[in-house]
Amino acid sequence: MNQAEFTDQITLAARAEKLGEVALLMGLVPSFVVRHFPDSWEFYIPDETAQQLTPEEAYLHLKQLVDQSGKLP
Repeated sequence: MNQAEFTDQITLAARAEKLGEVALLMGLVPSFVVRHFPDSWEFYIPDETAQQLTPEEAYLHLKQLVDQSGKLP
């Protein structure tokens, strides 16, 4: 996931969800929730923020956590 190429919103949301799974397996987040709707996805990372994250915000936040951890997923 070094090179981000997003062709549409669904691809971005799917990559954010996959990155959340990686962060969870690495122990960087205690949990995360993705709510799927026909026209959008909502991301929540409990204990870090009480607010809903857009796919873009979730991707950037999770990517930063994984990159800063120094661990290989």
